[in-house]
Amino acid sequence: MRTKGKKSYTSQVLLITGIIILINILAEQFYFRLDLTADKRYTLSKATKIILRSLDEPVTITAYFTQDLPPQLTKARKDFRDILVEYANLANGNLVYEFIDPGNDQEIERKAIQEGIMPTIVNVREKNQMTQKRAFLGAVIKMGSDKEIIPIVQTGTAMEYELSRSIKKLSVTNKPLVGYMQGHGEPPATALQQVMASLGVLYEIRNVFLDETDQNLLLYETMIIVAPLDTFPQEHLKRLDEYLAMGGNLFVAYNRVAGDFTTISGNSVYTGLEDWLSGKGIFIENNFLVDATCGSIGVQQQSGVMSFTTNVSFPYIPVIHSFADHPVTKGLEQVLLPFASTIQFTGDTTVTYTPIAFSSSKSGTQQPPVFFDVNKRWTDSDFPLSGLTVAAVLTGKISGEADARIIVVGDGDFPISGEGPRPQQLQPDNVNLMVNAIDWLSDETGLIDLRTKAITARPLRDLEDGRALFLKWLNFLLPIFLVVAYGIFRNQMNRRIRIKRMEEGYV
Repeated sequence: MRTKGKKSYTSQVLLITGIIILINILAEQFYFRLDLTADKRYTLSKATKIILRSLDEPVTITAYFTQDLPPQLTKARKDFRDILVEYANLANGNLVYEFIDPGNDQEIERKAIQEGIMPTIVNVREKNQMTQKRAFLGAVIKMGSDKEIIPIVQTGTAMEYELSRSIKKLSVTNKPLVGYMQGHGEPPATALQQVMASLGVLYEIRNVFLDETDQNLLLYETMIIVAPLDTFPQEHLKRLDEYLAMGGNLFVAYNRVAGDFTTISGNSVYTGLEDWLSGKGIFIENNFLVDATCGSIGVQQQSGVMSFTTNVSFPYIPVIHSFADHPVTKGLEQVLLPFASTIQFTGDTTVTYTPIAFSSSKSGTQQPPVFFDVNKRWTDSDFPLSGLTVAAVLTGKISGEADARIIVVGDGDFPISGEGPRPQQLQPDNVNLMVNAIDWLSDETGLIDLRTKAITARPLRDLEDGRALFLKWLNFLLPIFLVVAYGIFRNQMNRRIRIKRMEEGYV
């Protein structure tokens, strides 16, 4: 009888082993994971799934990652491998990847550098000493003879966006056209270097002159108007109406006022476009927005024979931190809007108006002309208003029977970085705001949702003291409790077995 019990036990072990093997085989074929994070950091977007399932050619991803790195960099490697596993499963065999550790192999290092992956210096603690180590942390994405490079893969950044964008760029054959308006004193496209570089990944940007009547505006997914200075002829405004009437999309970054540091003053700008927009229901007010949350300017000061530059807060350069829950502004943290004007809605219910960016709780307006007094002592009485709209979206039948969309920002300078070999470096979210807007207007894949997707940190120091203390003790005691509970459970099970074996008739 004991032999029979032993055989039964062996059969159970073999059955459990077989089930584990089967689960592992199925897991290789049907990979999935549960994402319980609040920001859904481990859930691939719909845009990524569409891009991967529509691949017609194989994509090869070679990740160059050095082993034995600090924990945060090791986590980046693990996160990148996990996301590649999901990408490969979704691509139906059209995506393969490999991880290569250059180690001390000079030939592999040379190959990585030739591919465009440069080593970086990281701090590594060895034997209680901090040392520096050359490390490779990048990836090369190839499709046919074309390739894209991710120089450094870091956890906590928009890893999925960088990867999906690179694959999208390689797989797209005909880029959608986006028109950049010229002919009314607008800055050339070269003055928007950072914005145009980002847009050029997914779109073909072409200059558009409205006086060229043979140009078909319907070829363009979106038209861009940035900081015009000259008057719009009525014929040009009529062409814009026709474009919207056929379902076109329009992005307008408009200067209703302008500041001049050479004269230390600010004045109104009039091109006729503001009246045209007002007729659609978007009224850009003739004012300067001033905000207690603002940027600064350098002011020359003299002390004896010495001169020096001091940074002075300048409320005419508001820093926008408040955004609506909208795809265009999702993930944005701060945008600088030099010499911005506020926006109001004057339309009716036939269209949908959505404000998407606002001033702080301490803001105000000034009517032009104004004199910029850099030595002024600003007080709370200068900022009696709050939550003034500086960017808005208008959708619906704006100029005809077809649905159209317009995005208006009450400042035309925020995307301009300047021309020349050393242009001004824009705030990252200044670029993101405009590129997000063009993506939302033009791109149907939904990549916009990934551009500013990032990991939301929740450090204990930001929590209330009581909650932080509770989480610390929970983190410390819960594993101990589980081990003790499991030990008690096992002890009780073994005790029952011993009692059962001592019973009369047990075989």
